[in-house]
Amino acid sequence: MIIDVAQIEAAARRIADHVVRTPTVPSPGLSGLLGVPVTAKLELLQRTGSFKARGAAAKLLTLDDGQRAAGVVAVSGGNHGIAVAVMAQALDVKATVVMPRSAPQRAVEVASAAGATVRVVDTMAEAFDLTARLQADGLAMVHPFDDPVVVAGQGTVGLELAADAFGDERTAPTDVLVSVGGGALISGVAAALRAHRPGVRVWGVETDGASAMAQACGHGGPVPVKLSSIVSTLSAPTVSQLTYDHVTELVTDVLVVSDTEAVRGSLDLAEHAKVWAEPAAGCLLPAAGRVIERVGPDVRLGLVVCGGNVTVADLTGWARRFNLV
Repeated sequence: MIIDVAQIEAAARRIADHVVRTPTVPSPGLSGLLGVPVTAKLELLQRTGSFKARGAAAKLLTLDDGQRAAGVVAVSGGNHGIAVAVMAQALDVKATVVMPRSAPQRAVEVASAAGATVRVVDTMAEAFDLTARLQADGLAMVHPFDDPVVVAGQGTVGLELAADAFGDERTAPTDVLVSVGGGALISGVAAALRAHRPGVRVWGVETDGASAMAQACGHGGPVPVKLSSIVSTLSAPTVSQLTYDHVTELVTDVLVVSDTEAVRGSLDLAEHAKVWAEPAAGCLLPAAGRVIERVGPDVRLGLVVCGGNVTVADLTGWARRFNLV
């Protein structure tokens, strides 16, 4: 089932008082670095530091009284857990968040500080299993990607991008790059852009060791994948049929870059765009180079800078590990 733009517009109205309309700006620094016009949607300035607040709010605001009283559960590699915890606290809903040990310690701390019960298990697969058991015990699931309500919430990023990035045809994006974990963000953004800017191509970006969507596309449907990427916020053990269907219907291709390239991209975003972004957003820059090679020099890029929840210690540690500094 492909969500339609009316569902995304309804989600936008529902969450308007609970999230930030983040800026969409031209980036002279990234334009100079890549050699083509670049527009950045700065979703790292969103409440909770990533786009995930949109989908979490959209879902929590649809709960009935019984579900609110029982509480919610969410599984997360970091950002979704933070978003559910913070938005649940704001809406007076009890939340349990399950994370793998690979999740950033800051994500565990922020979710706990927001009042959520945080359960940490060894792997992402175990996190999904525990979450399913807690759901069976009566908690309402706030799934990070296998839910049309969440997809519609994330799609509000695309609505704003469509409204804000196309005023000047000289710089209006021909191609938009979106990071992919479980696929809710790219599904919603692609659906919104297809409705409002149907000529724009949308590209997904993943990292080696967190390439569930690329592998699904190669196999003809969702498959379990082995996770090894440092980029925990993209590390879904599989995509859903819902997000897979959106990507195969609406997305030009899913590109896969290395962890080293993703970290280098975060450093380049800091240096050239003056934003502090996590590698889940940094992966867009090496992928942008590949899009330019495939499309040609007349391409104009839009980048959804999805999140900034990374510590100085984490990023500098990865930079040293990959000999980037």
